Amino acid sequence: MNRRDFTQTLGVGAAGLFLPKIPALARTVTAEELLEPGLDVAVKKRLADAGLHAATAKGATYADVRIGRYLNQYVMTREDKVQNIINTESFGVGVRVIANGCWGFAAIGDTQSEEEVARTAEKAVAFAKAHSRLMKKPVQLAPQKGFGEVSWKTKVEKNSFEVPVKEKVDLLLSANAAAMQNGANFVNNVLFMINEQKYFASTDGSYIDQDVHRIWPNFTVTAVDKASGLIATRDSLSAPMGRSYDYLQTAPPDRLTGVTTRYNQGYDMLEDATAAAKQARMKLKAKSVEAGKWDLVLDPSHIYLTIHESVGHATELDRVLGYEANLAGTSFATIDKWKSKNFNYGSKEVNFFADKTQPGSLGDVGWDDEGVKTKKWDIIKDGILVNYQAIRDQVHMLGETESQGCCYADSWSTVQFQRMANISLAPGKERLTVDEMIKDVKKGIYIIGDGSYSIDQQRYNFQFGGQLFYEIKDGQIVGMLRDVAYQSNTQEFWNSCVKVCDERDYRLGGTFFDGKGQPAQINSVSHGSSTARFNGVNVLNTGRKI
Repeated sequence: MNRRDFTQTLGVGAAGLFLPKIPALARTVTAEELLEPGLDVAVKKRLADAGLHAATAKGATYADVRIGRYLNQYVMTREDKVQNIINTESFGVGVRVIANGCWGFAAIGDTQSEEEVARTAEKAVAFAKAHSRLMKKPVQLAPQKGFGEVSWKTKVEKNSFEVPVKEKVDLLLSANAAAMQNGANFVNNVLFMINEQKYFASTDGSYIDQDVHRIWPNFTVTAVDKASGLIATRDSLSAPMGRSYDYLQTAPPDRLTGVTTRYNQGYDMLEDATAAAKQARMKLKAKSVEAGKWDLVLDPSHIYLTIHESVGHATELDRVLGYEANLAGTSFATIDKWKSKNFNYGSKEVNFFADKTQPGSLGDVGWDDEGVKTKKWDIIKDGILVNYQAIRDQVHMLGETESQGCCYADSWSTVQFQRMANISLAPGKERLTVDEMIKDVKKGIYIIGDGSYSIDQQRYNFQFGGQLFYEIKDGQIVGMLRDVAYQSNTQEFWNSCVKVCDERDYRLGGTFFDGKGQPAQINSVSHGSSTARFNGVNVLNTGRKI
């Protein structure tokens, strides 16, 4: 099969995975321009004060100013060719206010003028006053102390933007070559690198300067059986991380996959590409799964997505209240269930926590985008729903007076709102390895990597695929399966969880492009877990023909 036939077979959907979203109002720059320093902190403070003073002078009872410089670099290759290198920079100021009890927002790009920032603040106040005529209830904002002048930055051992583009291209092409030499017919590869330089100031008395780095090496390897025309793919098992180029370092390989993705170590792309090519060819000859009830052993590289869809989105308070439904629907986990104090979300093995402070995670920052110090809190405790994810204008609905610090905007030009925190499954309390977990599985499937999925608009009924499927028989892995997807509902699934490996197996997965809102915004979020076992889950055969 030639490339033209192959791309026609897959369609444009697969290609879209490697076409990154160019940030709104961004300009294309050179790699050297990405290294130029941003505004001095003193200049940012003067701009912020101009906005705050203008807003309060026009009647705002609260105001915050966000000054943002957003840098992005995407390097894309295909087999032995460079497809594209994209460098973008976006800079501007966003002002959010409360006036007449109503929110107002305005933004301006590419300015260092205090007068222009002041006029932007005045526009935000005017918008708030105009909208207040339609308001049913005034904004009730949780109190927040000011932190004065503070700063936070991602721990960076090797800044991605300081690494020459040639070195990045050589890495991607080497990974592609490794895949082709080990049985791949096609391979696409992309390296995403992001730096958010964010300054926040508010009438609460905070002046917060943050420097946030994220990275995601990603590829898809494709193997083709020319005789049958069958196609098999295997995506990278990397996790997008709140780190920089130091993530791309050699580290001890995983027992089964041959790849290391532990958040506190590194990721070897060549090692993963080699394994991916071999495993894609194995998938072509794998046995098609028999539909029915199976016990599932789910690797963290897979289960993060199930967590994201069935717990992360389901416990966002704005979705719970029905205030937000775009892109992911509302939620079955309604307030009355939380108030009952005994709503059974999962088994006693299931403990979920939110954490915006976990090192290396995509959501790791010092303060959120409305000046709240980030923290860790419980969402589900011993299987019971105990809390949600909420921000300053929501927490009073839970009878609380302190925000949980999960407010975020993807640009200076967009207004901040409630976004998903890092939601993670806590490791098991008893010492348990993956091998020990598998030993007493009679009929099961070990699933690695994320795949296609579907979930309803209440975050309840769902179906998930994966990358690699290994049959477990009488405590032993006996071979590879294909055409596997499992189907369940959120409560049934998490109540079927009987074991979770201990903290030695804990790893992060995550997504770079979690969408929400209208106009849509993008958020990066991690989900950690150890390998977990679920008994008696309904498995479908996706290869069956009706």
